[in-house]
Amino acid sequence: MPTTTITSKGQVTIPKKIREELNLQPGDVLSFEIEKGNKILVRAEKKTANHAFGILYSGARESLSGEDMDRGVAEYFKKKYRTE
Repeated sequence: MPTTTITSKGQVTIPKKIREELNLQPGDVLSFEIEKGNKILVRAEKKTANHAFGILYSGARESLSGEDMDRGVAEYFKKKYRTE
């Protein structure tokens, strides 16, 4: 069983064998869960292409033209930085 040591900053290095087996990459997110008997369950929260598509697309919203977006941004900044 691979092991690791906690640093003084509370950091650990995931052993190479584990990183390779789970195809972990920089930026991947790990979640931790405490279980009975001093056990820690660590899960790799891998994001899929479908996840990224879901962030970018929402069928509930109407598409805006570039001009509409420019107008909306201009109105936002006018309201935010209005000096009276």
